[in-house]
Amino acid sequence: MQSNGVLRSRGLAVAITPSELERLLWGLVAVSLIGDVLTTFVGLHLGLTESNPVAHSAITGYGVIGMLALKAGALAVGLACRPLLPPTYRAVVPAGLAIPWTLAVGINVYMISTVV
Repeated sequence: MQSNGVLRSRGLAVAITPSELERLLWGLVAVSLIGDVLTTFVGLHLGLTESNPVAHSAITGYGVIGMLALKAGALAVGLACRPLLPPTYRAVVPAGLAIPWTLAVGINVYMISTVV
């Protein structure tokens, strides 16, 4: 629910503003980005392969720099689009980055656990 720009959850005494939510999600973006890069390269070192063809090509051609360039490109698109949204909805940008990268970390950790 939302009232006066403050998000409230039923049954919980937690109030968070859209800007606070966005800040938390940007933190999750940073953690998930680092986690995705680290777990990807650990998995590759253990003999796993990158399943994303674009990332596979970047990693094969340029190594960690290629992977970081892809991540930087995604961040740049998100940051460029962020000002186009009303402040209340800007948390969508970091959520759109953090969710798939967090899922990728989970998948990477699972795949690493199958070979260790």
